[in-house]
Amino acid sequence: MPTSAAHALAGIAAEQAPDAEELLGSALYEEVVRHFSAEPGAPSASVVRHQVRECLRYLYLVSRHPDRLGGLFLPVEQDIDEIWHYLILQTHEYRDLCENRLPGGHFIHHRSISYDAYQEAPAREAVAEEALRWLPLYTAAFGPFDADALPHWTIVRFLHHELGLSLGEISALGEDAQSPDGPTASERDRT
Repeated sequence: MPTSAAHALAGIAAEQAPDAEELLGSALYEEVVRHFSAEPGAPSASVVRHQVRECLRYLYLVSRHPDRLGGLFLPVEQDIDEIWHYLILQTHEYRDLCENRLPGGHFIHHRSISYDAYQEAPAREAVAEEALRWLPLYTAAFGPFDADALPHWTIVRFLHHELGLSLGEISALGEDAQSPDGPTASERDRT
């Protein structure tokens, strides 16, 4: 897909957002699934397909919203980060993905944080605010979170398992936050 077509994706509704196989191409998509399915103790190919899907959704959002998401702590689980590492090592295909297939049309760099920086993690409020920033962007691009996405997004897993929110309630949080200023005080009080 040419860069101009990738940029056009930025305005497309959730049901038209490209899937992982469309973004990677069939050959690389199947290669990634085979690689991660063949590792010792690997999950089923079906689970790996969901992992690849969520990795590409993460990259899609970072590409589409670099001003809002750049520099934030990684909101996905380690399995998604490992898939991202694998894609980066396919240098030609990864550059093509970033520059020609994702909506931002720019290379997405990966920077691991140092152990010292990890130990100096921001306050809980800052982490929560950063994590919640992903919800409306995800639901706007891909629709509500589903059970297959749940294990791979740290904030969604936390809200579901620790706070007891249903996937519908989590998706509604994303919908409430889609206005430029998020929900008003009166809207928050009603929930």
